[in-house]
Amino acid sequence: MGMAVSNKQTTEAVEAIVAAANAEFSDVLSAEVRNQAGGNRKSAYVFLQVEAESWRKVAKWLKKSQAIDYCCMITGIHWPDAKDMSWQVVIHLMRFAVSNPPVSKGQVNPVPTDASKLSGKDIPVQIEVSIKLPDGRSPSVPSVADVWVGADWNEKETWDLVGIEFEGHEGMRRVLLPHDSPTGYHPLQKQHKLRYHDFNEMYDDPQGFMRKPVDIGKVK
Repeated sequence: MGMAVSNKQTTEAVEAIVAAANAEFSDVLSAEVRNQAGGNRKSAYVFLQVEAESWRKVAKWLKKSQAIDYCCMITGIHWPDAKDMSWQVVIHLMRFAVSNPPVSKGQVNPVPTDASKLSGKDIPVQIEVSIKLPDGRSPSVPSVADVWVGADWNEKETWDLVGIEFEGHEGMRRVLLPHDSPTGYHPLQKQHKLRYHDFNEMYDDPQGFMRKPVDIGKVK
């Protein structure tokens, strides 16, 4: 009994999603098959370039039509010197295709599965979504926290550190920085002269960022 999905199975599943995405949303996204750059198994994954205003519609389609059931990471990037964008949001999604196993006498009893017989939406896949945003002091994309519960914390963290807004996110708040950090302060924006951006002095504000840490000589 095979316990691992083959590269051939993964590639076929990824190609099916790419074809469906391009057919459904050809005017608002581009989809392509890419391959993992590292690791022992350079398996295929889906790469989507999506327009910000269409992201919620695409996200709902991915969950309903393609059984994408987990948002594992959202990252925001500030690109002040880039030519084609000023901000970028990168979302990593997965289809685990795991159903609830039966429970007997209070114990979970997983059903053995022959991975070589899996096909279609039962094949686990990975998806990377890239959303480019133009120059401006108020970058924003629609929230998908109500589509995938895993997006809730990730959107909060991205806003907290990078300052990218997620429209419609209820209860947005600081999760890594002190709750009373100055309004508009998001440390991964490149205009802040932090040692993370090749500066040794921390940003000076009431929270004490000017204090020099013990590891000031180390590269963060």
